[in-house]
Amino acid sequence: MKEVETAEVISQEAFGGDIYSLWLDAPVTAKTAHAGQFVSVFTNDSSKLLPRPISLCEVDHENGRLRLVYRVTGETAGTKQFSLLTEGETIDILGPLGNGYSEFSKKPILLGGGIGIPPMLELAKEFAGQGLAKEDISVVLGFRDAAFLLDEFEKVATVYLTSDSGNTGIKGNVIDGIHQYDVKGDALYACGPKPMLRAVKAEADAKGIPAWISLEERMACGIGACLGCVTETKDVDDHSKVHNKRICKDGPVFNAEEVVL
Repeated sequence: MKEVETAEVISQEAFGGDIYSLWLDAPVTAKTAHAGQFVSVFTNDSSKLLPRPISLCEVDHENGRLRLVYRVTGETAGTKQFSLLTEGETIDILGPLGNGYSEFSKKPILLGGGIGIPPMLELAKEFAGQGLAKEDISVVLGFRDAAFLLDEFEKVATVYLTSDSGNTGIKGNVIDGIHQYDVKGDALYACGPKPMLRAVKAEADAKGIPAWISLEERMACGIGACLGCVTETKDVDDHSKVHNKRICKDGPVFNAEEVVL
């Protein structure tokens, strides 16, 4: 059973567009964390009982640190409180939670859309750690407008940019990016909103290659007990005995063939 860890804030940076980068000293959680997993972050406001799930952007195993890149969703949201944290303050987290990316190909295409972009950075780093060269790791990123995390991605991968506005890279989505940049690979790895993941699944089917997708969903407990974050699946779940799986416990990463989007 995982236990809550009190993490110390190392640094926090605002990227603009309500997106923040938070580095935490969390040696217990960082020890076993990997790409695709998330942590539940508790606010210091007693009126907000449930933690907020945030995906891992980077994991520094050597120094026991985690990087969370998240979007503030409103002035009264728990994420707004996180954005006010400063160096030396503490916050409680639970994790690492969920199942991340566990299948590694030789020529991956990583696809991140919106706030689904940060988890792709740790995945790109893990591919690089497997010995893949930058030329073998393709990352297609879809932004609303302005880009973030580019310097970090470009250290380990070949990066292609798209945006809704056309101000960053080509105008379009990540699937447009694959086609217009003629990106080649043997498997797709994606995180982003459901319409994007649906398109990723269709692209994988058309190319005859596998796809692993990370589903986004509102969560309550984050540990699989409440059945509040389920996705429809082709097979019957051993836990619930229906065609559902728990995103927080069985996912958030699934083989695209497992789920019905």
